[in-house]
Amino acid sequence: MAVTDTIADYLTRIRNAHHAGHRVVEIPSSKMKKSITEILYDSGYILKYKFDDEAGKQGVIKIALKYDNDTRSPAITKLGRISKPGYRRYSPSKEVPMIINGLGICIVSTSKGLMTGKRAKAENVGGEVLCFVH
Repeated sequence: MAVTDTIADYLTRIRNAHHAGHRVVEIPSSKMKKSITEILYDSGYILKYKFDDEAGKQGVIKIALKYDNDTRSPAITKLGRISKPGYRRYSPSKEVPMIINGLGICIVSTSKGLMTGKRAKAENVGGEVLCFVH
């Protein structure tokens, strides 16, 4: 079965791994998924990651999920897709959404590459609002 929305598949794999209590999740690789993984790492939502380009035809991203040491609750409480293949959501730089008053992040695909909504506002660029994480 071919996946039509690879970003939604990426988010679903992370969500399912958290619900199952897994430490590591493997996801088929692409340039966009690598960029999203780096943003999640820089924002503190995942513990670490590794790009394994030798595995299979397209390679694999191995993500070590982050959990709270005391409560064992995941660092990512919610993540979801905003712009979908059937209904793309674009936003100018001034209207990039804030997630939970700045406690979460949204990932925006801009002409300067993928970045968080906060950085997109700072650099005064808009684009397609891909997903949110908090």
